Amino acid sequence: QVQVVESGGGSVQPGGSLRLSCAASGSIFRLNTMSWYRQAPGKERELVARIITGGSTNYADSVKGRFTISRDNAKNTVYLQMNSLNSEDTAVYYCRWTAWGHDYWGQGTQVTVSS
Repeated sequence: QVQVVESGGGSVQPGGSLRLSCAASGSIFRLNTMSWYRQAPGKERELVARIITGGSTNYADSVKGRFTISRDNAKNTVYLQMNSLNSEDTAVYYCRWTAWGHDYWGQGTQVTVSS
């Protein structure tokens, strides 16, 4: 079993920044993928960014150049630095941990961008 816990959500004005964190604990495989997804009201959940153990990353086109995903393998923690936020970034952000057919999600953290 793997437990995944997000933190760092909140409210911010347009143009502002937030940093999300996600810590995985339990039966951790050394090689894994950690990802951030988001789901806005009335929309499907979408991939925001992912990072594998070696550091390779992928981003949704909508966040490229604004968001940065990083990880600390020693702490089994992934971060999402979000800059230049706008109203379209408002959503519940979920962390996902996957490895060798195992798939675990966090409970989500709300990010609201509003003036």
